[in-house]
Amino acid sequence: MAASADIVETVKQGYAFTGPALELGCLLVDDKPVVDAQVRVPLGMLNRHGLVAGATGTGKTKTLQVMAEQLSTNGVPVFMADIKGDLSGVSQPGVANDKLTARTQSIGQNWEGQGFPVEYLSLGGQGNGVPVRATITSFGPTLLAKVLDLNETQTSSLALVFHFADSAGLALLDLKDLRAVIQYLISDEGQQDLTGLGGLSKATAGVILRELIAFSDAGAEVFFGEPEFNTKDLLRNAPDGRGIITCLELPSVQDKPALFSTFLLWMLADLFHDLPEAGDLDKPKLVFFFDEAHLLFKDASKAFLDQITQTVRLIRSKAVGVFFVTQNPKDVNDDVLAQLGNRVQHALRAYTPDDAKALKAAASTFPNSSYDLEELLTQLGIGEAIITVLSDRGAPTPVAWTRLRAPQSLMAPATDEAITAIVNASPLKPEYGQEIDRESAYERLQAKLATPPSAAGRAAASGGGAASRGPAPAPRQAPAADQGPGIVGEVVHSSAFKSFLRSAGTVLGREITRSIFGTAKR
Repeated sequence: MAASADIVETVKQGYAFTGPALELGCLLVDDKPVVDAQVRVPLGMLNRHGLVAGATGTGKTKTLQVMAEQLSTNGVPVFMADIKGDLSGVSQPGVANDKLTARTQSIGQNWEGQGFPVEYLSLGGQGNGVPVRATITSFGPTLLAKVLDLNETQTSSLALVFHFADSAGLALLDLKDLRAVIQYLISDEGQQDLTGLGGLSKATAGVILRELIAFSDAGAEVFFGEPEFNTKDLLRNAPDGRGIITCLELPSVQDKPALFSTFLLWMLADLFHDLPEAGDLDKPKLVFFFDEAHLLFKDASKAFLDQITQTVRLIRSKAVGVFFVTQNPKDVNDDVLAQLGNRVQHALRAYTPDDAKALKAAASTFPNSSYDLEELLTQLGIGEAIITVLSDRGAPTPVAWTRLRAPQSLMAPATDEAITAIVNASPLKPEYGQEIDRESAYERLQAKLATPPSAAGRAAASGGGAASRGPAPAPRQAPAADQGPGIVGEVVHSSAFKSFLRSAGTVLGREITRSIFGTAKR
């Protein structure tokens, strides 16, 4: 290892940025802090994305909290998923104690307890937060197939179902709408509407339906529907100019990791669709912390991985920074990992041969340094990390063994009473608090199938569709030559559908075109 003085001088020069920066901590040399060698990351480089990694219990959550606080102070909105509820205390001032005071003074941190502006969200209202929902139409076939763990054939068939619904103007607002469309498409009448689009195998449809039923029975029904969350609500500032920290509270859905991780990806894809190009700004419009990132990449198809890579690569130009949070860098796909310019690596463990291999791989991804990283990464204390970031010139900074700053907010979950008070005062609660269940694909198809063919012909001739449910479908008869348009034509030309298109803020108020992950553009 090079002389201590050389390391100190190298870090001082490497992190001497002139513009605004997040203060991460101070350099450690021989396990002793060097107060005048502070480790920082330029605010303007945060849209080059990053990685916060480390074994359980090494301090990743507190690192997120420190970064979120400083981003908020600099006027940058933050989104982070709170898996265990540990981050909810960011709204409350921290409490000093002797141990905290000794640590902060030793690294040159002028610590003062402070709460920050926070918005609490919850998936489908499961937990303490403003409910967040997405419509099935918006979520799209690719992400839904990931959640349902469908194979390629089943995913392709699901995409066909979405294509038909998009073309027919059938709003897929919740799971019952999707089930209704699949059931219609394997009926005799529905098979005719698929002519020219390819068929839908009853066996494949049966598998998808069974997965949807199991998904719904597991409680997923509440996550889909209206009002759909507008991800632009993540890009807000408090009246005092600080960025609002949005915490998606997930303790109530910890047993559904594939769902919440894919939901986070939907939010990121929705931001990508809606935000304009911004280029390189002095600070990002939003920093998005993607916790439990390994869940995204687990068992993902190549096509799915390619789309994650594309999203991360392109969203930088929308002035959004994405930080993946996971235990080991190998959890992240190589093509994505290559785009993460800012690295905060907490301690790794090497208890097994696989752990040792992962440790070696993690050490090899850092720039050359005088450290023996394979050894040092196993010896880091709690709240310490190996850091390298992109300088204000875009070049990697020297690798620095760092003792990280302490959060100024509460380093424990906020009380239910405190969270409830913030949620009740939120301007988002009136907009998203009450679920809406209006007419959509389920109701329209039920009405269609319940209408005798002669009545359907009269309805089509008058330009309107049936508006209410009826008895069980009558036996199907051979269509007459002048019976009128099929389900697609009937729905699209109905007065109800035209009114539906005019309604603001609805799913089909969008132009339904699909982009990354098959999600619907606004």
